Amino acid sequence: MMHKRKPKMILFDYGHTLLFEPEFDTLRGQEALFQHVKCNKNNLTPKQANDFAQELFATTSAVREIGFELHEWQFQRLLYEYLEIELSISFHEAESVFWDSASLGAPMPSVHKALDSINASGIRSGVISNISFSGAALTKRINRLLPQNRFEFVMASSEYTLRKPHPMLFEIALKKARLSAEDVWFCGDNIRADVEGSAAVGIFPVWYENETIENPWRDQSKGERPMCTHLHIHDWLELIERLNKLEDFVQ
Repeated sequence: MMHKRKPKMILFDYGHTLLFEPEFDTLRGQEALFQHVKCNKNNLTPKQANDFAQELFATTSAVREIGFELHEWQFQRLLYEYLEIELSISFHEAESVFWDSASLGAPMPSVHKALDSINASGIRSGVISNISFSGAALTKRINRLLPQNRFEFVMASSEYTLRKPHPMLFEIALKKARLSAEDVWFCGDNIRADVEGSAAVGIFPVWYENETIENPWRDQSKGERPMCTHLHIHDWLELIERLNKLEDFVQ
């Protein structure tokens, strides 16, 4: 049943919810990192390193399928030490060089308007993302592309071991916000991780299904529907319209 009152806080997923990664190219990322190589014992090319990285990721990503996250720094260390490649920059710096070169990122359609609207309404906000990149790198990217955001916290699964839909991530967010689940909404594009995951802890889920931006997660779950009560939107303008029809919380 749809809520009759505005939420006190709206939490957002990151990928294909707030932002997306157009033309994401891991080879371009490796080529950028190779500008910082100070030792390459096997004289590998960026393409050779990238090809191996893709094979390695396919192997290690099995842990993500069962709900655990691998941090980008761990992956980089495993990759480059195995290939006997030494960088002149830290893994912290390498992460940003790789990510920004692979794709600068871009806002999802109308997301700026949605954030402006919830900010104007006094609705608090935050982010919970399943992502291997660090919380610092994710926050930096969000602030660059969505400068008007007022996110109180940005949670990256890379720093919590677990991935959504594990309830602990949502429960930690509630503890950070000092709010009860019934006062919070969660917006995301992934049926299992975002919609059903948030619903399982009592947060009201908003299924954001944008059909104009290519999304491999959407393609994998094509034809499926969340097995829980939720609000289904295809554009952020729909969220604004729905919120404007709801009553404010009595303070």
